[in-house]
Amino acid sequence: MVIGASATGLLAAAALADFADVTVVERDRLPDGPEPRRGVPQARHAHLVWSGGVKALDDLLPGLTGEIVAHGGRLAHIMGDMVSRAPNEVWFRRFTSTHHRNLVCSRDLLDSVLRGRVLADERITLRQETTALRLEGDATAVTGVRIRAGAATDAYAGDDAGERTLRADLVVDASGRGSRAPRWLTELGGPSITEREVNAGVAYATRLYRAPEAARNIDFPLVNVQANPAKAPGRGGIILPIEGNRWIVTLAGTRGGEPSDDPGAFVDFALNLDDPVIGELVKGLEPLGEIVTTRATANRRRYYERVKHWPDGFLVLGDAVAGYNPVYGHGLTVAAQCALAVRDTLGATGLGQPGLARRLQRAAARPVAAAWDLAVGQDALYPGATDTRPNGVERLLARFVDKAVETGARNPRALAALLDVMSLERPATRLFSPDMLIPMLIGPRRPHLQGSPLTDAERKTAVP
Repeated sequence: MVIGASATGLLAAAALADFADVTVVERDRLPDGPEPRRGVPQARHAHLVWSGGVKALDDLLPGLTGEIVAHGGRLAHIMGDMVSRAPNEVWFRRFTSTHHRNLVCSRDLLDSVLRGRVLADERITLRQETTALRLEGDATAVTGVRIRAGAATDAYAGDDAGERTLRADLVVDASGRGSRAPRWLTELGGPSITEREVNAGVAYATRLYRAPEAARNIDFPLVNVQANPAKAPGRGGIILPIEGNRWIVTLAGTRGGEPSDDPGAFVDFALNLDDPVIGELVKGLEPLGEIVTTRATANRRRYYERVKHWPDGFLVLGDAVAGYNPVYGHGLTVAAQCALAVRDTLGATGLGQPGLARRLQRAAARPVAAAWDLAVGQDALYPGATDTRPNGVERLLARFVDKAVETGARNPRALAALLDVMSLERPATRLFSPDMLIPMLIGPRRPHLQGSPLTDAERKTAVP
């Protein structure tokens, strides 16, 4: 049984359906097409799936990314189809020699295609408008979930009418950042869970625009200006061209420099970034709808894999384990890689083995840890982000990553190594390979770009 029809929940259901019948319990009613849904308030902001996630998606559900592209999504070459300024204020050259292609589309489209594909499986049953109330079992084994149908709220003031217990060999919590798994485990007499939070204080504001008419028939590049942790407040933004001739424009700022939902201030904020390219491209465009803001962007991790006596029959995945600052775009990639780890582990062991849930939790922790280290390594540098200051090793590693970014910005071999790590295709040790270290130490040293590498043709199509 999977709690939550999130992207994580659906991917987990797809992985589990190779071995057993699966019931997905979802508290909301899901939309029929690519429309917003109540349980994903962050869906309005810019999303992408790194190439490591694209590979995992197609391994789990062959042809899924092709189906998304057929509905208007895009596989964008990173960095060829992207104009990006790194946190250390270095512009990346637009090399096309790497294999990395990220999936770019609206979150609504991705979720819609994913739902259609997963829920078409005869082994998967969806129970909508059904709330998971608590786990059944004890500290040694979870045997099911107590549910209530027809309710979409945590509050309950009546009797037990409408409640029942669903038994399951394996219960997967994919209910997101609001997961109640820590409380549920302690209610069963289980262990308390170690947690850590690193909060850079980032706030997001997003507005949808109609793309410039001249840019609608070309693959206009993603435009990304990343915030600099060395500056307080840090500010950045991204333009994400998506299906339907639309641009998602997401602006971000840390404490004291947050964007607002004031329509009159949105473009001015973009123009006052360290580089004004996003504001210059957006001013004069037709907005589609209001500005949406989000402040719940802290990196938060629960270390379930460290629990010594983990109950059989229970697994936690996705944002219920770790949520990341959305600026790094790793959430969907980690979700796909965790589901793939579950499938591969089950393929090697099968269901019903003692200690299986603990092995699954540890397997899922590997992609979680990779994304966590990348996010926290940057965000911990912002003032007030964490009570635990980075130690000497962490500060040294952060400086090395800055140097790796600087080298990758002007050398294709180093860029390939950097993207291998950022895309979660390879571990961080890839940054210490000859592809990175030789260019870092001896060159060739092409000069850094002095401005965004938009071509003249791209500027003319976007800025009349």
